[in-house]
Amino acid sequence: MSDKPFVAKLANVLPPDPVFEPGIRRAPDRGLNLSRKEIKQALKNALRYIPSELHTRVAPEFLSELKSMGRIYGYRWRPQGRLTGKPIDEYKGITQARAMQVMIDNNLDFDIALYPYELVTYGETGQVCQNWMQYRLIVQYLEAMTDHQTLVVSSGHPVGLFPSRPEAPRVISTNGLVIGKWDNPEDFKRLTALGVANYGQMTAGGWMYIGPQGIVHGTYITLLNAGRKYLGIPVDKDLGGVLYVSSGLGGMSGAQAKAVEIAGGIGIIAEVDYSRIKTRHSQGWVSRVSANLPEIFTWVDEARRSKQALSIAYHGNIVDLLDYCNRKDIKVELISDQTSCHAVYEGGYTPVGLSFEEGRKLLAGDPAEFKEKVDESLKKHFQIINSLTRKGAHFWDYGNSFMASVFDAGVHEIAKNPDNTNDGFIWPSYVEDIMGPMCFDYGYGPFRWICLSRKDADLRATDKAAAELIDPQRNSMDRDNHHWICSAEENALVVGTKARILYADEEGRVRIALKFNEMVRKGEIGPVMLGRDHHDVSGTDSPFRETANIYDGSNLMADMATQCFAGNVARGMTLVVLSNGGGVGIGRSVNGGNGIVLDGSAYMDEVVRKALSWDVMGGVARRAWARNTGAISTASQWNEKHSSEGAITIPEPADDEYLESLL
Repeated sequence: MSDKPFVAKLANVLPPDPVFEPGIRRAPDRGLNLSRKEIKQALKNALRYIPSELHTRVAPEFLSELKSMGRIYGYRWRPQGRLTGKPIDEYKGITQARAMQVMIDNNLDFDIALYPYELVTYGETGQVCQNWMQYRLIVQYLEAMTDHQTLVVSSGHPVGLFPSRPEAPRVISTNGLVIGKWDNPEDFKRLTALGVANYGQMTAGGWMYIGPQGIVHGTYITLLNAGRKYLGIPVDKDLGGVLYVSSGLGGMSGAQAKAVEIAGGIGIIAEVDYSRIKTRHSQGWVSRVSANLPEIFTWVDEARRSKQALSIAYHGNIVDLLDYCNRKDIKVELISDQTSCHAVYEGGYTPVGLSFEEGRKLLAGDPAEFKEKVDESLKKHFQIINSLTRKGAHFWDYGNSFMASVFDAGVHEIAKNPDNTNDGFIWPSYVEDIMGPMCFDYGYGPFRWICLSRKDADLRATDKAAAELIDPQRNSMDRDNHHWICSAEENALVVGTKARILYADEEGRVRIALKFNEMVRKGEIGPVMLGRDHHDVSGTDSPFRETANIYDGSNLMADMATQCFAGNVARGMTLVVLSNGGGVGIGRSVNGGNGIVLDGSAYMDEVVRKALSWDVMGGVARRAWARNTGAISTASQWNEKHSSEGAITIPEPADDEYLESLL
């Protein structure tokens, strides 16, 4: 930074009127539940960003946004045209700051974001920040930042640029960390309307979203292992001839169609919003589209006979699709759901009997009636799944709060204990049965990297390097991983920045990251941003999802995610984030994410060795202490290899029979 004092401030010139490009999805009206006093406060809060001389011109505009959208977005301050994650050299600032600008703009790309004008990246409500004034100031700070400063961001608001040191993170960010008494959806809605809370989902507010590819590897692993666990499919076989039925083709759920094809199966994914179907079909993420169920099941029959992989988007409601299967006694092996039930009454779930457009209209005009219809639909949804599972189908919750929403709708028989959900549900979550015991307990999770040059050659080089570091003979996960990375380019997974997702364990992440940093150092590739989904071994505490296979009672605690966040700050990751909510909804999860910018320096080698190891093994240690056998084995192996550096506490076994006799 120069000697001239730096002040982050919006210009006192009114930007031009906003222009909204036709065909780009817009967020629904979120409703306004503020009192007159609170509306005044919301306006005052937004006007803090605006030069005083513009207040009389802007305040009526902000009031109109609040009344029509339920939020103040400050559309006028959105940069004109399309935002996209450009090559890193096209941004201003130090390398680490330019890398984060790439990631922020990628999250807001028309091809990536769910509602780009409202800064919603995915998951119906997951925002990069609350409004475009915050975006503008964040960019100013990143452009001006030195490597002796850290930007602090609070629910999208750039608190300021503070003195630190080169070894510290360049950005520390939190989202929606509401104090317990008020940590509920109703109060959170009020706080977001006031402009003091941001729902960051996971990688939306964590600035690390890489399009639907970010979840597709995990979905692929889940589907393969569901077939192995529930259907007895051998580990060297795919899902040929197996039918998977689910819902959602949005930012995260959009991975399902591509994943089922990569796994060799047949998938029908219901989606009520045709614009999302159109997006995924144009991107090559779903093969066929139809609103005609007899036609769809003709295709299914052909694919079953030929054992050919096939993905189908059904333009319609998932309840209608499952009801058809149930009434016609159609064999369905695997069932799940990826509607945005964490925002079930905010438009994340469209009730059966209403089109997407009718649902949006009812939500805006009569939220109470919309809620009644959602509850009725959830009850019917449950009844049909219950019938299909009795006929032999296997259902799992995809961590989207579907089963919790059914319980809240009044169907208490979905819980093992009808009085509450503390003992879980009658059907497993995918983490409880698959992702937890098969991946997380062994340290495997959604590691990812972004080639900041935006060059295909760099991504191709990193794919090749990663493949060479994976031993497919080591275990079944690495066999699947090797196949995944070797076929990644032909599967055409990239949307937006040149990124890759790979479910790697602690050793794998460190080994691959060190290799990438060496390649940057040698000039073989440009800078690389490492990260992960928050949905990982250590990053998230959520009893409905990430910690669903922890049974010692600590699944309700948020110590792990908080300690992971703090440990990553201590070990010098470039970007460190902690958020409330995630995919399961506000108050049901604490989740954290991170980013490491590889610049080829020897110092980043040290960050990789220490921070990436901690980022995985902190969670393995917690899972081991819960007596998860895979985690105990992984932690014990780590203790042997790192005996001179540290130690993980291993639990003593207890005699169940003795304790039963004692009681």
